[in-house]
Amino acid sequence: MIDLRRPEECCDFFEKFERHRMYHREFHRMHKSVKYFQPFALLFNLLILYLLFKMADIKGIVLFIAALLIVREVMQVLFLLRLQKRVFKPIEDLKNGVEEIARGNYDVRVECHMRNEIGLLVTSFNEMARKLGESERIKSEYEENRKALIVNISHDLKTPITSLQGYVEAILDGDVPPENKDKYLQIIHRNIIYVNRLIDDLFLFSKLDMQKLSFQFASVPIGAFMADLMEEFRFELEERQVRLEYTDRTEQVLPVRLDGKRMHQAIRNIISNALKYGPEEGLVIKAVLSKQGDSACIELSDNGPGIPADKLPHIFERFYRIDNERTKDLSSTGLGLAIARELVEAHGGKITAASEEGKGTCFTITLPLAG
Repeated sequence: MIDLRRPEECCDFFEKFERHRMYHREFHRMHKSVKYFQPFALLFNLLILYLLFKMADIKGIVLFIAALLIVREVMQVLFLLRLQKRVFKPIEDLKNGVEEIARGNYDVRVECHMRNEIGLLVTSFNEMARKLGESERIKSEYEENRKALIVNISHDLKTPITSLQGYVEAILDGDVPPENKDKYLQIIHRNIIYVNRLIDDLFLFSKLDMQKLSFQFASVPIGAFMADLMEEFRFELEERQVRLEYTDRTEQVLPVRLDGKRMHQAIRNIISNALKYGPEEGLVIKAVLSKQGDSACIELSDNGPGIPADKLPHIFERFYRIDNERTKDLSSTGLGLAIARELVEAHGGKITAASEEGKGTCFTITLPLAG
């Protein structure tokens, strides 16, 4: 990017641009010289042969010299044709390709089947064009997703705030029967918790997006960490009539390089997703810890409605929402799975999901063991 406020950068840019134009004009002059010199040289040699044939007495020697000249001209023509095909034509195509990219057409491709330096140059150009096109596509999608996020967040903030305003005004006006005041206060409390979590998720997500989130890694026995975490979640879920079953299948202490706070957030987001889409009664969440090769594996499954097959590949994408309608459950903000994926990947791990409609969903987190 050229800073127009800095004259030295502008001068340097225009000097490079002018030098490029000069090289380009020089190449075209050379190309035209070779292209037009070829028939001129052939006609000139034929004229010399004709004059020699007319003027010379020893026609046999003249014919021999003529044959040599003709062979030389044929070889020169073949050489120039080969040069045109292998050098000048690909370079001209490359120039046209660069001009197309300058216009914003990143789908341009240059055809060249030569296995030489120019062929390698053309291959590199095509790869560059492909990467530029991919980058532009991601940038466009990111911009669309950013706009969608603003719309969703505006809606998600406006709904509970409007509810808060209504209930608070009703209480202040004194129009609420005493038996309903506690109910109204509980609704206000839930909405405040939701708004607070939404703001926390947005703050965390923005830090992840800018790669400015700090991690405090330490070698932690994953078995002890999961046992404490599941006990904490079990207490919370029992209040919501949700059963949590935890199984530790490891037979030894497995140290994992872990930031406990961040991994706690990732697992909480997955459980919150199960609460958001699971049945109002009879929800069961199962957690299993095991060892798979050189990794610790955490499986979190539920007996919810499952995720449609066409939506499953997108659930970890930024800003993606399975449903466009806001659910009644205020335990999730719609950013949870994207945050969970980025937190797990920051640990060098991987998160995947398997689901079948009507049979629940299973999230699998794999974390490399500490050496």
